[in-house]
Amino acid sequence: MRIDRKALVTRHNPVIRGIVPMAPQSVGNGEFAFTADMTGMQTFPELYEVPLSTQSQWAWHSSGGKNRWTLDDVRLQYRIGDRGGYPVQAEDREEPYHWLRQNPHRLQLGQFGFRFRSSAGEAVDAEAIADAEQTLDLWSGVLTSRFRLEGVPVTVRTFCHPERDQFGVVVDSPLIPAGRLDITIRFPTPVVTYRSWDRDIALQWGYPDAHRTSCEELKDWSALIERSMDEDGYRVALSWSQGTLEREGEHAFVLRAQGSRDRLAFVVGFTPKDRRPELAGAEETIAASRAHWERFWLEGGAVELADSTDPRAPELERRIVLSQFLTAIHSAGSMPPQETGLLYNSWFGKAHLEMHWWHAFHFPLWGRAHLLKRSMDWYNRILPKAVELARSQGYEGARWPKMVGPEGDQSPSPIAPLLIWQQPHPIALAELLYQAEPNESTLKAYADIVFESARFMASFAEWDERGRRYVLGPPVIPAQERHRGEHTWNPTYELEYWRHGLELAAEWARRLGRSVPPLWERVRDRLSALPVGDGGVYLAHENAPDTFAKTNTDHPSMLGALGMLPGKMVDPATMRRTLERVMKEWRWETTWGWDYPMAAMTAARLGEPEWAVDLLLMNVVKNSYLPNGHNYQRPGLMAYLPGNGGLLTAVAMMACGWQGGPDVHAPGFPKQGWTVRWEGLNRWM
Repeated sequence: MRIDRKALVTRHNPVIRGIVPMAPQSVGNGEFAFTADMTGMQTFPELYEVPLSTQSQWAWHSSGGKNRWTLDDVRLQYRIGDRGGYPVQAEDREEPYHWLRQNPHRLQLGQFGFRFRSSAGEAVDAEAIADAEQTLDLWSGVLTSRFRLEGVPVTVRTFCHPERDQFGVVVDSPLIPAGRLDITIRFPTPVVTYRSWDRDIALQWGYPDAHRTSCEELKDWSALIERSMDEDGYRVALSWSQGTLEREGEHAFVLRAQGSRDRLAFVVGFTPKDRRPELAGAEETIAASRAHWERFWLEGGAVELADSTDPRAPELERRIVLSQFLTAIHSAGSMPPQETGLLYNSWFGKAHLEMHWWHAFHFPLWGRAHLLKRSMDWYNRILPKAVELARSQGYEGARWPKMVGPEGDQSPSPIAPLLIWQQPHPIALAELLYQAEPNESTLKAYADIVFESARFMASFAEWDERGRRYVLGPPVIPAQERHRGEHTWNPTYELEYWRHGLELAAEWARRLGRSVPPLWERVRDRLSALPVGDGGVYLAHENAPDTFAKTNTDHPSMLGALGMLPGKMVDPATMRRTLERVMKEWRWETTWGWDYPMAAMTAARLGEPEWAVDLLLMNVVKNSYLPNGHNYQRPGLMAYLPGNGGLLTAVAMMACGWQGGPDVHAPGFPKQGWTVRWEGLNRWM
């Protein structure tokens, strides 16, 4: 019997009553998102810990201009002969170092809220709102907010166009003809005043002279607003069904929604400064949203756990459903996302490429390869810069930076320039797209990405004549970022991933009828063995004998060698001992949201489904999922989409299996207490 997908999805529609400061809800399409408070707009941002943002993939700003500083203006460390050179420490170049970290930063496009008045005509605050209840209908993508003001009902429907950077609301209330409900429009400053991304994640409202806001067109029920800041800018188109738009500040407007009708429709669209937004009407946008989300849920994979008796099953099913929605609106855009998606800025809005696997690997596994394909073309666009980065450090091929804006420029950081585990990601992701569409067109589309990635990987490995082996590092910082670059070599996960990436790249060459470069095969076959320590367990890296005594914090990344990866260099017995020690001795309160699915996948491959579920649902703070479905980490990081994406990857693997795994139903779930029904998943891991 097929899964009743609408019933599966809609029983997990998030319903939030009143103000939940860490759990506002968003509507979006992968390229654009609008995040609302309990009113369906951005009316009371001061009452939320999560910034109420309006963000797009294309909207960025560089303070003082795009080329105010370049990497030529900062100091480089770890230059040994003709190799290396990394912007790790500022030294005496503090200003360019921090400017390059902060810029470009993702723009906040505006804040749009209600202004309510009492029956006496006085302004009211959130305490005047009663009976607030908000429901996100996942099947249609429409957010419905209901509340009362002095007993007067208000219903707000909030929605996003699936193909445009456009949101809208339809408001129904007797407050409208009474002149007691207006819409405020405010534009924050683009200035970044902090150096640490989590120092102040809120929207900034000072520095009025740092940006300009002009109303270029104003008609009876529409307006066009121009925004500019340094060399950057964008346009905002507004459309409404009744009322008058008035300016009330240098960067602020108000729509006085006066009229005879109880209904107000309000639509807003955004484009870069060289384009003009074309708005669809409110009802047209709602219809497009309904069609889009129904198609999304019907065409992708599905997992149902409703008949399970394990008491954790309903919560896991909720996380699965909400994670699909959230990754579709935040992680499925035209470039790899930031860790908080389009919800709000983390690390200045920049992408962390080592997280792209966690954000997007699940899409093809769930029958949605087209959502991964959107961001893969970005690697082709920045390929020349990745090649130049590798060349500047004395290597061949393309070196993918860790922390990047849309143009692909490396950002200075104490950690980011020394990470390497993002290097094989484009190869692994391209292979998934080939599994989805195994044809020559796919091979040609991503061949340059695959081959240039492999060229760097082969070039980066250093030959150790004494050991007759290839070595990774130093300097290198592993996925477990607590290790110092100069003291780290041969991290376990990265060694296995290096082999896997070079093996896939060689297979791509053979598929295209090309010869495999001998160096690729030589490095693959003569990489250092995975480091093993006392007790017969894998270490974080070869120079970390105290992995389980002193450095058992942050990511237990050695587990990724068998789980995320097929583990051809892994001894299963050694990995089993490693996993057991990690479960017993790791300081789990220091881990991150993707560590739990990573460990669950290791357990599944080892034939331990009970462990897999226990790890996936471990009861620790950073494995918390809020009412809106976001994976909470800590104050300042109330959303962590790598956790959501990792959960979906692990569940797909546990439900439908993996290449070379046992040919049984749901091999990663225990038989006792779990009834797993799935359809539309792909066994491509």
